[in-house]
This record gives sequence, structure tokens and C-alpha cells, in this order.
Amino acid sequence: MPKPTASLAADLRLLDPFWREPVERTVLSNGLTLILKPDRSAALASVQVWVKTGSIHEDSCLGAGLSHYVEHMLFKGTERRAGRDISATVQAHGGYINAYTTFDRTVYYIDLPSEHAAVAIDLLADAVLHSTFPADEAAKEKDVILREIAMTKDDPDSRLWDALFSTAFREHPYRQPIIGHRDVFSTVTRDDLFNYYRARYVPNNLVVVIVGDIDLAATRASVETHFGAAPRVRLAPVLVPAEPLQLAPRALHRFEDVELSRGALVWPIPGLTHADAPMLDLLATVLGGGDSSVLWQEVREKADLVHSIDASSWNPGSSGLFCVGYTADADKRPAAIAAIERTLARCATKGFTPAQLKKALRQVVVGEINTRKTMSGQASRLGAAEVVVGDLDYSRSYFEQLRAVTPAGLSRVLKTYLLPARLTSISLNPTAAAMTVIAPEEARTTTPDFEEIKLPNGARLLLQIDRHLPNLHFRLAVNGGVLFEENGHRGATSLLSTMLTKDAGKRSAAQVAQFIEEVGGSFHPLAGNNSLGVAAEVLPPDADRALAVIADAVLAPAFKPTTFAHERDAQVAALAQDNDDVVTLARKLLRKKFFGIHPLALDASGDEAGVKALTPAALRALHRRLFVGPNVVLAVAGDFDAKKLVPKLKAFLAKLPKTAAPRAVSFAGLAGSLPAEPGDFVEKQPREQAVVLQAFPGTRVHAPDYYVGEVADELFSGMASRLFERVREEKGLAYFVRSGRVLGLDTGMFYFFAGTQPGKEGEVLAEIDAEIARVQAGGVEQIELRRCQARLKAGQRQSMQTNSSRALQATLNTLQGQPLNAWRNYDAKIDAVTIADLAKFAGKYFKKEQRTQLVVRP
Repeated sequence: MPKPTASLAADLRLLDPFWREPVERTVLSNGLTLILKPDRSAALASVQVWVKTGSIHEDSCLGAGLSHYVEHMLFKGTERRAGRDISATVQAHGGYINAYTTFDRTVYYIDLPSEHAAVAIDLLADAVLHSTFPADEAAKEKDVILREIAMTKDDPDSRLWDALFSTAFREHPYRQPIIGHRDVFSTVTRDDLFNYYRARYVPNNLVVVIVGDIDLAATRASVETHFGAAPRVRLAPVLVPAEPLQLAPRALHRFEDVELSRGALVWPIPGLTHADAPMLDLLATVLGGGDSSVLWQEVREKADLVHSIDASSWNPGSSGLFCVGYTADADKRPAAIAAIERTLARCATKGFTPAQLKKALRQVVVGEINTRKTMSGQASRLGAAEVVVGDLDYSRSYFEQLRAVTPAGLSRVLKTYLLPARLTSISLNPTAAAMTVIAPEEARTTTPDFEEIKLPNGARLLLQIDRHLPNLHFRLAVNGGVLFEENGHRGATSLLSTMLTKDAGKRSAAQVAQFIEEVGGSFHPLAGNNSLGVAAEVLPPDADRALAVIADAVLAPAFKPTTFAHERDAQVAALAQDNDDVVTLARKLLRKKFFGIHPLALDASGDEAGVKALTPAALRALHRRLFVGPNVVLAVAGDFDAKKLVPKLKAFLAKLPKTAAPRAVSFAGLAGSLPAEPGDFVEKQPREQAVVLQAFPGTRVHAPDYYVGEVADELFSGMASRLFERVREEKGLAYFVRSGRVLGLDTGMFYFFAGTQPGKEGEVLAEIDAEIARVQAGGVEQIELRRCQARLKAGQRQSMQTNSSRALQATLNTLQGQPLNAWRNYDAKIDAVTIADLAKFAGKYFKKEQRTQLVVRP
């Protein structure tokens, strides 16, 4: 085996502590596999149950979506609990419950404060092993899934991937959609469903994974109590046919009512346990992993043929696909495909450089570190290793294999698998009509506070040292956003932030991407309603690189015309792409009607006219106005040496001009006159589903009743909300129903939205009205309020797990005049909200005469 280079060896050493972390694997007497991993970095736990069954295991019912149907039914009631009790108990203990179904597994998980891990174990054991599948709930959930199937038909990306899998696979069950075919699913009976559940949901087909601040002995005993009593049963093997060798290229190009062309080129590859799997991952990273990747540079930056392009290696089982995905203008699609094929042929002939390999290896190492940021991420990593690979030590062996990879090895796998004869090309394109319409028991670590340093020029530096992971995050932000944009230049915020990550200092956009990505780092723009900026994340030894790209972006952005044209067109294309998703389109239409001439009528991406009107000079002027000392906040969180890094950070920030911070354009006079267009409206769109929305005036950022708004939003949303129970669970009227907020510096919007079947819009809206009236009348029960408060506080705790999210909160607090470590007071603020506060909030804001109601329907 070739020896790794010194830099690769150093990168791999960063992972050594992970391999030494204790992981306990036990098989109970009934065949259930239990995996436990203590982590004292936060008082959180993730409890997951992995069922080794998915859509490919449905045997004689293949294509019926039984696995997905079971997932929907599992929280509808057990022998001990009613369905609502499950979600209510989770929320009351500050937890988050969810599930997902894939081709080869179904996973149920609860993330919650670790002191309640035993509650999650009890709930999941009861649901997984003792669900009763009430007939009335099965019927209602069947209607919900039929609407979900219809919604996937409204999603161009879902249609693209369904077409891809059904074309690339001719025999393997991967060709069947996980959710099932509508006509096959429609014939499924409650007995079909329950029989499948009883056959597959047995202890000897389960893996329980628990990661967090847990007591191993107590957790082990709890699992034994709740899961161990179920007997081992006969588990029949399911024959999964192998996919025959593809001998000729395949293609499918559809023309539908969409704005942009979406496409993918795929080739069959072997499964995850094959010796070439790690090299195929590296190949995907070199070809399409980031802005400095081969395909991004050749096909997007140089040839200007696509708006986005990436590559991935997907191989969860015995076989998989190597995929190059892209979006492009319809008239450029053929040229884009040809350019991709030419680039791959050139790579096969000329090979790859050691620098490209080094960068990809660093990116993969960073990816491995990133999976360890949260308890849930660690549990998912262990679950996949056990269920998909069958080896808990897979990550270590994977990286051992990477030690031997050479540029020649990358060339070999490209030439072996990416063969023209085995190519499948799929695309979804606009029709002509559409185109003309535009550890051991260690002490738990406590997250330290951020410390603030204010420089003479007004710039503020926020610092938080946290060494529990080899990770370092830089986030520089300024007050900006829609209230700082000129009329007619809407979208300038988003485009400016993007341009800052491109050509800067002495580096071109490609060199910036290469400079940061070759060490596995990331560098990306930030843009929102009220701020913008840039963020970089690296391993600790590469702190100087992160600072270098941020300093160049802020002090010496180039705004090159060619790059500007690329990114402006990409932003326009993304706006067009938003129109393909009916929910996104509906929410944008609602904002326009509600806010009228107020800048919040559009999000940070702006509109097509505004973006097209922008020029490099306009962005340069906006940059000069916003990036001045008193308006700049730089947060650094993670593993760093303050003595070495802080002087460099100060030297950079000291170069910012001391010019007074800009003032936002005042629209305070408009706040009292919102909504701009009260009333009821109907918008017809060629979709299969309907979306209903109601918008009311709402609180602004950090207003006195901001925290009441937080609780209200939680009250109307989530699986345990009364609104969800009525609309989805009891009446089966909608696949989703919840609330949301648009928060500005001077005003805001609180809105409700739901996806429903055409013809049912009135019933859903009536239920929303009834729920608003209940809250206004003080009808919220104390147990509901406590559940909402517990969930919000746990969500806040979970959000503080990563350096990036903590830096985000710190920068926003500082920019918006709040205490730097305001998150410390979050729990107390949430606990102070009362039922009377909620009634007052609903009475103040949710008035019919202040309502904009919109129905988007076929």
C-alpha cells in the first residue's frame, strides 16, 4: 500500500479521536441489535430505531409503497396510547419526533434532552412493536398519502428522479418509487398493511441506536425492558433481483410546464461494500464537489452552459448510480450535455493532479467531521454503518482504503464505470409554450459565552472557543437586506453576497474556490431580510485561509463583469425555478399582496426585473455603503488559539473605513396600514394540488411580543398542534398545515398555509379560522402551552450544537442591538408566555379585516 503524503496523514490523524470513541454493540436474546455511544458535549440525546425494511422489500406488493404507509401509521396509536398521546408526550419533554423511509430501511427517531431518553425509548418501542393501525386512521392516512403522491407530481425534481430511477433500473426494485404508484397504492387494504407490518417489524429486524449524554447501564436496561420482551419471530428472506448489466446508452427527455431544464447523467456502479466505492466518492468530489470542481469550472464558469452542476456517488446497497446533475436554460441543454461528456473524456485521457486528489481527500475528511456535529448525526452514521454496511467500524476502514488512492486510481475508476455505453441521460424541460411565458463518563462541557471586542473604527469581533470538535467557523455580517436596497434594484442583497465569494484580491472566482476547497473548507454567501455577509468553515490548521478569503471578499471584491453576468443569470434562473414549486410560488404571491410596496414583499433574492437591472457599479456602491466599520460584525467560533488568531482578526477589521453606519429606508408609516391588499383572492395554476394561505400583520424582530410570537408559531405548527390534529389527523383534509412568519426590522407577517385537495379549500380555511378563534378566546390548554414551551427550549438547545449556528445567533443579536448572549435568556422568555398572552396576541393581530387570504388551485 502506498504511503499517504504528510498532509493526508495529518488530515487522517484528525479522525483518530473518533475511532477511539467508545461504541457499545449488543445483541439482545430476541435478536435486536443495540448500539450505544456516550457523548457529554451537550445534554441531548438521539434515540433512533432502524427497521431493516424499505420499498425494495415489499415482495409481492412491490410498488405499493407499504413501507412508507407503515411509517405514516406508526404514530396513530398503540395498545397503550392514543396517537395524539405520542406526539404530545414528545413535545412535553422538549423532543422532536420524525421518521423517514428509503429503499432499504425505515428510521424512526426522537431527539430530545438527554434526561428524557428513557421516555423516547418507551415511546419508540411501543410504536414500533405494538401499533394497532386503527381502521379509521388507516383510511384517513391513505387519503393523505394519495395527496402526497399528487404533490410529488407537482414537484419537477421529484418527477425528474422518478424518471431517472425507472429508466436506469430495469429489474432492480430501485425502479419503483418509495411512496408507491398511485394505482397500486390505491388497492392496498388495511389488512395488507398490517400483515406487512407484523412480518417485518420484529425484534430480529431492528437496530436501536442511542447517542448522547446517557448513562450506559440505565439506557441498556431501559431498552431491555421496552424492546426485550418481544419474542424473536420467523423472518422470511426477501429476494431482491440484481440489475442486469447495461449494454447500451439510454435517454429520456420530457417536455412539461416548467421554467428551467433539469437533467442528470448517470452510470451504474457497484455497491457500498465494493473496494472501488471510496474512490468513486472521491471521483464525485473532484468532478462536482464545490465551485472549484472540474465540472463547475469547465461547464458553468468557462462555457456558461449551466446554472448549477454537481456530481455524486449513490450506492447504498448492492448497486448504485454515479450521477452528474445540472440545471440549464432549455436551449443550452444539448450543449451542456456535450460539454460534460467532453470534460469527462478529457479527464479519462489526461487524468487528475495530486492537488485535485488532495483537495477531495480533505473535503471527505471534513465531511466525516461534520457528521459528528450533532447527536442525531452521530446516531445516523452508526445506524447506516450497522444496517447498510453491516460493520460499525466501516468509517475507519473506509479512510484506511483512502490512504491508498492515487490520481491513477481515480482515472481507473472513471474509465471503468463512466462508459458511454452505460450512460443514462434524463431531463425535464420547458415546453415551447412555457418557454415563451418567462466517551467514558467525562464531565459534560458547557458552551461558553461569546466575548465581544469593539475596535476603534466601530467594527465588532465576537469570539467563542469550543474545542470539542476540530472545526472552526467564521461569519462576517452587516446590517443590510431589503430595507437597504434601492427601488428597482431588488435582489441586490443576494447578488452582492454571492459576488463577494467570487473574484477578490488577487484570486479569480475559480482560484478562491480552489484555495478554500482544497483544504476541505467551505466559503459561502449569506443573505436574508435584514442582513448579509459571508461565512467560511475550515479545519483549525487552516484558519489563515478562511481569514484570507473573507478579508479579500470584504476589502477587495472585484465585481468582474463576466462573473457578474454569470451570477446574475443564475439568480434569475433560480427565481424562475421557484415558480415550479407550487408552495414556494404561493408564499411569494402572498407576500406581494400583503406587503404591497413595502420591501418585504420580496425576499432577499428579489424579482427578475430588479436583478436584471443590477450592474457591477450598483453592487460596488452598495458594498461601499454597507461594509464600514460600525456596520460590521465578525464572529469566530470553534477550535482556535486566541493569542495567535485574534491579532490577525483585529488587523483585518481595522482596515474597514470608520464611516457612519448606513440607515435603513424607513417604511414605518406603512406598518400600520398592512396588509396592502386585504381580502380573499384566488390564483389558478396548472397543478394537481391546492394551497391555501392566510396572512395577518405580525410582530417584528425583537419586539416586546416577539417571544409570544415564537410560542404562537409553535402552537399552530407541528404534529402535536391542535390545528394539525383537526385538519390532517381527524379530517384528513391536508398533507401539511402550519404557520410561519416573515420578520422585518419594522414590521412582520404571521401566516398560515396548508396543502390540500382541490375542492377542500373552504373546509381547511374554516378549520384555520376556528383555531384562531379558540386561541383568541383563551382556549389554549395549559398542557398545550407547556408542550410548546418545552419544544421551543429543546429546539434552541439543539440549535446551539454547531459553531455555525452559534455564530449566526451571535452576529444577529449584535447587529440588531440585542445582548450578545441573549440565547442564555431564551428559556426564561419562553416560560414567561401565558395563555392570556397568546389570546392577546391573537386578538391584536389575527383580525379578519386585516387578513389577506389566498387560494392557489388548478
